[in-house]
Amino acid sequence: MDGMLNYLFGFLTAILLIFLFRLRERQDFSRLSRAYRSKKAAMARAVEYRLSMGPYVVALGGGTGLSTLLRGLKSFTRNIVAVVTVTDEGGSSGRLREEWGVLPPGDVRNCIVALAENDSSLKRLLDFRFDRGALSGHSLGNLMLLAISEQFGDFRRAVEEMNNLLAIRGRVLPVTTEAVSLVAETRTGDRIRGELAISDNGKNITDIWLEPKDSKPLNDVLRAVEEAEVIVLGPGSLFTSVIPNLLIRTVAEQLRKSVVPKVYICNLMTQPGETEGFSIMEHVKWIASVMGMPPDYVIANSGRFPPHILEKYSRQGAEPLYLDSGQRTELEKMGCTIVEGDFVQIADNSLIRHDGQALSHVLVRLCRELKED
Repeated sequence: MDGMLNYLFGFLTAILLIFLFRLRERQDFSRLSRAYRSKKAAMARAVEYRLSMGPYVVALGGGTGLSTLLRGLKSFTRNIVAVVTVTDEGGSSGRLREEWGVLPPGDVRNCIVALAENDSSLKRLLDFRFDRGALSGHSLGNLMLLAISEQFGDFRRAVEEMNNLLAIRGRVLPVTTEAVSLVAETRTGDRIRGELAISDNGKNITDIWLEPKDSKPLNDVLRAVEEAEVIVLGPGSLFTSVIPNLLIRTVAEQLRKSVVPKVYICNLMTQPGETEGFSIMEHVKWIASVMGMPPDYVIANSGRFPPHILEKYSRQGAEPLYLDSGQRTELEKMGCTIVEGDFVQIADNSLIRHDGQALSHVLVRLCRELKED
């Protein structure tokens, strides 16, 4: 009997010890968990403070080029305003513009996703495209912008709501909320209308403008340009992403008034149809002509491309853009400071893209050096 009591006493003691050990373990884990969460929160506050102290960058453009830059910039600052062109007429954006009368949401969506905290997960969701029925070809992000526009009756408000909903690092603004179209005149005197026609005839264009010609930008766009520490043009398609923002008269005027550096980021390659056969110098001359002044800085790539990818692009009519000594001399005479570097990044082992981190590092360093002077 005594043996049984001793056994029972021992068993209960063991259970109690195990319980106390588990309780202690749980308390230790809870303390560690709280310490980890506290440390993580402190690190997040430190990162947020660092980003809040970053330079105020205003970037004008559209398409893939601008969103690539924004992904890099958000690692250095949260004081970013992306001003996005609204002349897109292809794909889902074009269909929504035609069927619903909404401004094309595609480039705006790409920029919002690029500035989001977790852009990869969000990108997969908002870039999801329906493949059948009436929604075939439309992305979820475009439809969300359409739905919010319909709810508030205002595309600008829809963009603001998406900015807030996704808690992005910065702000995305359409350059205007008016329905505008790109119009150009060719060497033969023909008039062509629309982004698609212009992107096919870039080398023949002698003049380009927006209709209506008196389009008004958002006041927030003008305010952003006025408050910027650096203004970035591009990267992006010359005639259909960068130039449309500069064709709004008051935007160009505000840029000319601004005393902060205007930086043009050159494309890595020519674009078949749009800038086929163009040099970097020709890109800059078009920018200077439309803006009414040359950019203060020209960022150009000097990095090389993998031969097999270069060959693929060459078959499509795209060639690398590099500066030669003649172009350097001409740009310097225009008052442009040249910044060259390796800004090449290969995506999915097949696509040539800008290295957003490398570009952002140059821009932030430029702001820092100008502050020190």
